[in-house]
Amino acid sequence: MSGSTKPNPELRVAAPHRGQGPASSSSKDARAVRSGLALREALLSLLERKPFDQITIRDICAEAGVHYATFFRHHQTKEGLLDDIARSQIEQLNQLTLAIREAASFEAGFQALCAYVSEHRVLWSTLLNGGAGAAMREEWLRQSQKVAAVVAPINSWLPPELGTICAATLIAETIAWWLGKPEGEYSVEAIAGILHRMLSTSIIAPD
Repeated sequence: MSGSTKPNPELRVAAPHRGQGPASSSSKDARAVRSGLALREALLSLLERKPFDQITIRDICAEAGVHYATFFRHHQTKEGLLDDIARSQIEQLNQLTLAIREAASFEAGFQALCAYVSEHRVLWSTLLNGGAGAAMREEWLRQSQKVAAVVAPINSWLPPELGTICAATLIAETIAWWLGKPEGEYSVEAIAGILHRMLSTSIIAPD
C-alpha cells in the first residue's frame, strides 16, 4: 500500500467522514434516484447483449456500478425491475398513441410509434414475447383505460371502453407478431401502414 496520505475521492463519495452528521434526506433521496436510474439503464444495456433469463442481479449491479445490497432497496427481484421498466415503456407508447390523434397524418403517427419500438426492439421483444407477456398486456390495457378515461373519444358509434380494449389489443398483438419475425423482414413503414389501415378503417374511423 502506498504511503501517500492523499484522500481517495471515491471513499468520500461512498461514506461520510467521521465526525460529520448523517447525510441529509435530500442527498439520500438523490442517491436513491441515481441508483434506481442506473439499475434500469443497466438492465436495458444487458438486454441488448443477452436474454433476460441469462441475466442475474449481480450482472445488473456490476453493469450499474452499484452495490448488490442496493438493488434490494429498489426491487425484490429482477422481474420487479423489468416490471418497473415495462410501466414506463407503456406510458411512453401510450403518449405516442395519443399523439397520433393530434397528428396531421395518422400514418406518420403510427410510424413514430413503430420507430420507437424498433429502437428498443430487444426490450420490447422481452416484454411482449417473454415469460411476462400476459402480465405486460394486462398492464398495457390497464394504463390505456386510464388514459382513455380522461380524453375525448374520437367517434360516438364505438363505446370508449370497447374502443380502448380493441385498440390496445390490436397494437400490442401486431407489435408482438412483428417482433417475433426475423429483424428486417418487415420494416417500420410496413408495420405502421398495417396498423394505420386496420385502425383507421375501424376503431378510429369517424362517425
